[in-house]
Amino acid sequence: MNDRDPLVPALTGVLVDVVWWLESCGDEEVDPDSAVKMMESVGGELLRLPSSQRERLLRALADLAEAEQDPARRDFLKGFPFAIGLVEDQES
Repeated sequence: MNDRDPLVPALTGVLVDVVWWLESCGDEEVDPDSAVKMMESVGGELLRLPSSQRERLLRALADLAEAEQDPARRDFLKGFPFAIGLVEDQES
């Protein structure tokens, strides 16, 4: 995959949607402990990416946030790198 590969933003968007869904589910939909474990697993895998791939993911997230029309999803996209542990500062 290269930087122009449409698979990168598509998979990034799906990943964000899954985490957003897990975060917003009620206890009756998904066991809270299971949701937290899954989100921690996602974050752990993303942190194992080589730094060049993490940077690529951060660019894809920024591009998706910029193009997003829904303010709630745009805010989630902007905060995702901090929330999942890819950056230490929410402003990064």
